[in-house]
Amino acid sequence: MTYTKERAAAAAASARPYVERALRDQELRDNIRNAYTSARAVYDELSSRRRVSDAATQLAQDKDVQDDLRRAVEELRNAAGRVQNVKRGAPEPARSARNGAILLFGIALGILLNPITGPTVRRVLARKLFGTGNGFVYQGNGGPSNPGSTNPSSTNPS
Repeated sequence: MTYTKERAAAAAASARPYVERALRDQELRDNIRNAYTSARAVYDELSSRRRVSDAATQLAQDKDVQDDLRRAVEELRNAAGRVQNVKRGAPEPARSARNGAILLFGIALGILLNPITGPTVRRVLARKLFGTGNGFVYQGNGGPSNPGSTNPSSTNPS
């Protein structure tokens, strides 16, 4: 029995922010009321038909019924969005800044490592950071720094 009471208390505690929001938020109540009236109008219109196929035909052809149904769905979406805002709340500023920095770092890393744009972006970035680099040319494997000159130790004395 205490288990049931604990579950009921937990359910009531989790529903409390939503109930408080419904009591205080006039726009949420309006959204729910408008959704109910629109859905009720669609139901009344379609339930007057004797067969399901007649109701489906009317739903497919009658623009007024479609508009009422569309309005009901939109109002329910608005109400759900307002209720979900209670759950989320406003993010902490420190967390927002950290998440923004992580997002920016991820985008920059993606641009730099992208095989299509990466080499060009890296070349432009290197030129901006280190200059044009006219004074240094990488030769690799210890080759001569000037292609026209020869190494004095490898010349043939004759």
